Amino acid sequence: MRCRLRLLACLLLLLSFVAPAAPATAEPASVNVRPAVVPALQKWQGGMGSFELRRHSRIVFAGKHGDGLRDRIATLPNEVEQVTGRRPDIAPGAPQDGDIVLAVDPTLAEAEGGARFKEEGYTFTVTDRNVWITARTTRGVYYGTRTLLQILLLDDGRDSVPVGTAVDWPNYKVRGFMLDVGRRFFTADFIRDYVRLMGWFKLNELQLHLNDNGFKGDRPWSEVQAGFRLKTDNPELAGLASKDGAYDRRDWDSFEDTAAVNGVTITPEIDAPAHSLAFTRFRPSLGLNNGDSDHLDLSKPETTAFMKSVFDEFVPWFRSPDVHFGADEYTVDKPRYKIYFNEMAAHVRALGKHPRAWGSLSVMASDADGYDRDVTLNSWNNQWYGPQAAKRDGFSFINTNDDLLYIVPFADYYHGRGLDGKYLYDQWEPNVFPDGQSVEPGDPQLLGAMSAVWNDLTEATYGELDVHGLVEPTFGVLAQKMWSGAKSDVPYDSFLATVRRLGVGTGLTKVATTLATAANGEVSLGRPATASAGEACAAFDGVGTTKWESGRGDDAWLRVDLDRPETVSKVELDWAPAHGRDYEIQVSRNGTTWTTVAGRTGRESAGSDTLTFDPVTARHVRLIGTEAGRKQDGYALWSMRVFDAPDLALHQPTTASSSEVPGLGPENATDGDGKTRWASAYRDDEWIQVDLGRSQNVRRVLLDWETASAADYDIQVSDDVENWKTVAAARSKPTGARVDELTLAPVTGRYVRMQGIKRTSSYGYSLRRFEVRATSPEADVIHQGRQH
Repeated sequence: MRCRLRLLACLLLLLSFVAPAAPATAEPASVNVRPAVVPALQKWQGGMGSFELRRHSRIVFAGKHGDGLRDRIATLPNEVEQVTGRRPDIAPGAPQDGDIVLAVDPTLAEAEGGARFKEEGYTFTVTDRNVWITARTTRGVYYGTRTLLQILLLDDGRDSVPVGTAVDWPNYKVRGFMLDVGRRFFTADFIRDYVRLMGWFKLNELQLHLNDNGFKGDRPWSEVQAGFRLKTDNPELAGLASKDGAYDRRDWDSFEDTAAVNGVTITPEIDAPAHSLAFTRFRPSLGLNNGDSDHLDLSKPETTAFMKSVFDEFVPWFRSPDVHFGADEYTVDKPRYKIYFNEMAAHVRALGKHPRAWGSLSVMASDADGYDRDVTLNSWNNQWYGPQAAKRDGFSFINTNDDLLYIVPFADYYHGRGLDGKYLYDQWEPNVFPDGQSVEPGDPQLLGAMSAVWNDLTEATYGELDVHGLVEPTFGVLAQKMWSGAKSDVPYDSFLATVRRLGVGTGLTKVATTLATAANGEVSLGRPATASAGEACAAFDGVGTTKWESGRGDDAWLRVDLDRPETVSKVELDWAPAHGRDYEIQVSRNGTTWTTVAGRTGRESAGSDTLTFDPVTARHVRLIGTEAGRKQDGYALWSMRVFDAPDLALHQPTTASSSEVPGLGPENATDGDGKTRWASAYRDDEWIQVDLGRSQNVRRVLLDWETASAADYDIQVSDDVENWKTVAAARSKPTGARVDELTLAPVTGRYVRMQGIKRTSSYGYSLRRFEVRATSPEADVIHQGRQH
């Protein structure tokens, strides 16, 4: 025994000389940070490691409430496939490794979340074996699945979820959006898609403003547009529905069905006694001046009786607990207005619904005495009836403030080009109103907030997708501030980058994201594409839920036409599960003669692959697949992105002679984000300059002008910020937004400046992008500026 111990000691001593010494302290495993989703999670406790979505992962229901849950998430397998390329089955039985487990537990509690957690909150628990989403309600489970889909969409490879536990709930009961379909018809497909989009961001209430009319101006009322958007077979109301578009019972049921599975409530609004030209045109005897008005005549008992009959007809269609009866901006017959207000509130309740109205009492009455207090009010204007007045008088109210939350598309008032996203993100929450009218966060009378689109410009020619383009940029911001407030804890530009990657969600048929924007130096977005098979354009559309698929086999190609010769130096591929194993990147000037510039062999997984190469001039770039990961799957790409040579100005220190406002500083021109901008003071002799960090070769400068552009300007370089050399002169440029790309004779400098000489408008200079590069396409002519 003693000999064995002595031998063991000798062996251990020998190993101590042969084996490498262990580090004094092992590197601790990192704890997972809170995953980025919109809106941000309220609470997160990170673990270590990750859950991996597998080829045979399933969706499993746990507990006793699987049947109701099954209806709510029937489309979840399709949504997972649209986001990840993998389609899990819904399966009964006990969870297995790799499964996503959904459960309704009526006993689940979270003290901090209170009533909001009970109604819409959920827990999100991730181990290396399973993802568990549990809530007291099916709506809560649905919101948890949005979190899952967003995490997967943002993951490289789209198959991993960080281990940890989230507890999530909304701060406010009402997180809404109001759409005026009375003045402008929106198709049923659009409405259904917007319900889905709202669910994607956990917004929960769509108010449809179902009737309204244009402004009279100097025209007779007979020439003013008016609309009522519900169509019934009841002969008593034949002719009330608008001929240019109305929703029948089948349409409305489809809205309600879509809303039911997307966590959204549709609140209908029938607005009277003002904004009632559709009613006075249908029954002129009910209007002031015998119908020559958009105001109802409340002195006639039959007027209120008619409006009650309209509600009698359509309220049975509505599944929402609340119905809105309008009641705003009626400026005549104030005593009878009070009677009408109270009678309609009582009538809505008699039909089994809770009444809502627009806050107008500060104009319509000296005080609220005698008004029915059991009505929820939209506080839309501080003068008509602000939050402090509503709070004083005992009303529950919703923040729909016009100064902050109204869009009137393409008007020169009420955010005609969209809401101020940066202001909303940095300074606004549902309790915030202008002019000192804010209430305390979580005030029990404040139910939440709602942005609104009002289609005042009835003669304008814009369409529903143009409205979407104005609304989408701030939808994620509003959802964030209504759900968890400042919990996102990232700067606005980072938050917006996440929103852009998330897009508009899954299952949409009419609406697509308008936020897809070329990354700094990206030259392939939206360019024409072809392929050996499949939808080639899906790889270049900037949408995270579309993909190119080649079909079975090892041999396939995907090609993009950049529209003109470009300097290219990098290609980024985002592979779906059907990834390539061996592939090449080739370039061509003419689409016939090809040169291989990069390649990859032996790739084993989905996800991002970046291939860089020496800058080369090319108009055409293609991917050639020679061996697929699995021959039977072929190739599938979420995106293929082709990039210019590096931008020397990107994120470099940038200064300017002035900024119109602090939020439009010079750094916005070099942040790589084509949606932000620098704007100068309203003077000709303004400049913007970038410090490249050291003296570098400069061959090309790109200036992406907003509408406030320069007619005449110089491009200058310097090594000391004192002695400047003009290297290009631009003169007599056209007005409006444009992109100027100037190719220079070879020059070196540390600083590059745009020196303004003359503006194209009365505004200052406004640049979305100010880019500097050391290379230029060989086909370019020295000093010749290009516009596109």
